[in-house]
Amino acid sequence: MAKGLTKRSVDYSQWYNELVMKADLAENSAVRGCMVIKPYGYAIWEKMQQQLDKMFKDTGHENAYFPLFIPKSFFSKEADHVEGFAKECAVVTHYRLKNDPDGNGVVVDPDAKLEEELIVRPTSETIIWNTYKNWIQSYRDLPIKCNQWANVVRWEMRTRLFLRTAEFLWQEGHTLMQPSKRHWRKQRP
Repeated sequence: MAKGLTKRSVDYSQWYNELVMKADLAENSAVRGCMVIKPYGYAIWEKMQQQLDKMFKDTGHENAYFPLFIPKSFFSKEADHVEGFAKECAVVTHYRLKNDPDGNGVVVDPDAKLEEELIVRPTSETIIWNTYKNWIQSYRDLPIKCNQWANVVRWEMRTRLFLRTAEFLWQEGHTLMQPSKRHWRKQRP
């Protein structure tokens, strides 16, 4: 057992946080709920990512990237999808800051209001499926095997380094397979 750590059996949460700090993997950020992944911690992430990336590519998956800003109208169409996430999303309403006329730093420029609010939601199926509908004209365009490496933003109330933070590194697959011929025949008019 590392010297100076709380015993895991006494306070697991405290032990875990102390272990991450003592191993010099990460630290809390000036932004509430976020972390800074230190070089040694990031090196571990890179090794995991490299290994997983090879495994995904061996199955025919390709890396792609989708926007992290999702138009609010997309979420409105997918009310069921949003239900579990609605409370933990950040919303972008403006696209510019300006100097505060009173000299107190910067303020949101009221003239820079977006026409439609954007939800900060990386890996949202709403933007991915909106994209896929442009890629698929028939079953012959399938399968689509995409993998995405991204930063995810979720408003977490109780955070723990690497396990639950407001922003974290993530991998997510988005695969569409070709239906069986029997299924396809049933669906045709």
